[in-house]
Amino acid sequence: MLTQTTSRVLEPSDLDAALAVLDRDPVTNAFVTARVQVAGLDPWRLGGEMWGWYEGGMLTSLCYAGANLVPIGATPRAVRAFADRARRAGRRCSSIVGPAESTAQLWRLLEPHWGPAREVRAHQPLMVADRMSADVAPDPLVRRVRKDEMDTIMPACVAMFTEEVGVSPMAGDGGLLYQARVAELVGSGRSFARIDDHGKVVFKAEIGAATAQACQIQGVWVAPEYRGRGLAAPGMAAVLRYALSDVAPVVSLYVNDFNTAARRTYRRVGFQEAGAFMSVLF
Repeated sequence: MLTQTTSRVLEPSDLDAALAVLDRDPVTNAFVTARVQVAGLDPWRLGGEMWGWYEGGMLTSLCYAGANLVPIGATPRAVRAFADRARRAGRRCSSIVGPAESTAQLWRLLEPHWGPAREVRAHQPLMVADRMSADVAPDPLVRRVRKDEMDTIMPACVAMFTEEVGVSPMAGDGGLLYQARVAELVGSGRSFARIDDHGKVVFKAEIGAATAQACQIQGVWVAPEYRGRGLAAPGMAAVLRYALSDVAPVVSLYVNDFNTAARRTYRRVGFQEAGAFMSVLF
């Protein structure tokens, strides 16, 4: 055990201590927890490093440094240490994302070295549901996407990502990593859609991060020509029902604060605001 206040890259032998930190807030930390439970702390399997901050020899804060930079349970002192390590290493991530307060502090320290960002979304409400709403009936036509429907779901996933993030996931490596992620979600039964009689995706969403304690819905999208027809709320109710019955007792998502229509839909389905995230996009 370390007997000083310091930060370091965690090793596979630190797994139990890291999971203990993640378990303090299973909903907020679901994305990183899910990765760590599957891959451990080996950087090659994890897809990045896990940085730890020690206070008095005890691991108290984490920062996942992979495709995203994610502060976890990070105190102000930990954030400063993580920012210093990130600055020395240079930017390797495509975004910084996490709880709004610690992410804002991290970005203030890194912006002089990494800025400017392509976009900063300073307040993204974190919404949580642990039961179905009686006000919205689930859409019976929303179902799991089959493995043989990759060609059907993929264009909708690309359209959603491009609308949400502002760049196409097919850039760079030709979309190989993104296609692999979509295939993983489809293969694990966590991709859901309503598909019309012509093979067109009308509504879709995925259960991304998933642990035994909490899971996170992502990639919610309605085809442009179907918007305004009241399909989003029943579609979300259907995905929420799958998530609560098959995956975890608590379901979360985070949404841009300016997307008032989506926030209203999620509240109708049974989600309540429980915090806020922040995203810095490069």
